Amino acid sequence: MNPLLRRLRSDLFATPADGALSLGLIALITAVAVGLLQWATQRAQWAVIQANSTLFAVGRYPGDQQWRLWLLTALLTAVTGVTWGLLRCHPRADRDGTLWPRNDRLVLGLLVVVVLWLPGALQLTPALQIRWSLLAALLAASRWLAGRFGSKLSRPMLRLFPLVWPLIYLIGMVLISGGLGLMPVSPSQWGGLLLTLLTASFAILLCFPMGVLLALGRRSDLPLLRWISVIYIEFIRGAPLITLLFLGQNILGFLLPGGFAPDRIWRAAWVLTFFAAAYLAEAVRSGLASVPKGQMEAARSLGLSYPQTLVRVVLPQALRVALPAMVGQFISLLQDTTLLSLIGLLELLGVARTVMANPAFLGHSAEVYLTLALLFWSCCAALGLGSRALEKRLDPQTLSRSSSQP
Repeated sequence: MNPLLRRLRSDLFATPADGALSLGLIALITAVAVGLLQWATQRAQWAVIQANSTLFAVGRYPGDQQWRLWLLTALLTAVTGVTWGLLRCHPRADRDGTLWPRNDRLVLGLLVVVVLWLPGALQLTPALQIRWSLLAALLAASRWLAGRFGSKLSRPMLRLFPLVWPLIYLIGMVLISGGLGLMPVSPSQWGGLLLTLLTASFAILLCFPMGVLLALGRRSDLPLLRWISVIYIEFIRGAPLITLLFLGQNILGFLLPGGFAPDRIWRAAWVLTFFAAAYLAEAVRSGLASVPKGQMEAARSLGLSYPQTLVRVVLPQALRVALPAMVGQFISLLQDTTLLSLIGLLELLGVARTVMANPAFLGHSAEVYLTLALLFWSCCAALGLGSRALEKRLDPQTLSRSSSQP
């Protein structure tokens, strides 16, 4: 029997009850998929997305300055491709030694389909079609070059490469907001997907170190440090996020002088950061609790100081255990950015409400919300895939196999 048929039989039709349940679910999924496809291709009116694609992407960002966003997108695409290739050329990530594993070929094929289908579906201008095609080609080329020649790089260079990401983030902030000779663009003009990704990435990057410090503080032997961490975590976890967002928008304006109060967008970003840090601290604390105390005692007996023991022995094991919960919190944080629309910020959901309030697009909420759902799903799926790849690379069995290779 064919291996595929054997696997389908064992997974879906092992018993008569399993077979009946599988057939029912397959029929239900097929009916839903066919109905959704018919609606999307025959009855849906996608003109609302075509006419407002720029608004959904960048909000009211000045049109004559959007070249900066395209430059940032190109830099991110190139660094993503290089990172992808370096991960694949590493023996821990690619066991069969091929330059393009099966999953990578599937991703590349999906990318080609999207590039060929998206411009026609959204009726993009020829200039935009060329830009999307060039970005796809840049991603594939940088992936191929890094996968082909990455194994020749020295280990110190590979270890220093992750520092490129924070550098790109700083460059991106300069490109988006202006400065260093570029025309300043007020945060009030940011919006759409740009604002959603910016606030989410800002909160994710800063809540991680804060969460680790809070988790260590909650387990500290110093009573004052421990109780400060406990009070902070319990207070933040006990308050709804929307309440904290309203407090951040209103209280900071009264507590700080006018010249020192941050912009409304940065107030919201800091509130998201403090909120996520409290939940992340509990995830890290669960990872710390999973590390046996003997690990700490053994490291101290070998002469390591307490900070060295935490950094080299305890935290690597704890963060590996807490990684799924942390990524789940990051995904929830990305989805929580939709609450920013309730305080007047035009992130994706805020832009959608503005578009649907236009009399010319009344009755097209299904198309708008489906587009938003696909955008959020794409971002969350990317986080999930990255998390699973990182878990695979940090798996102790994979590490031991990799260290035994010549």
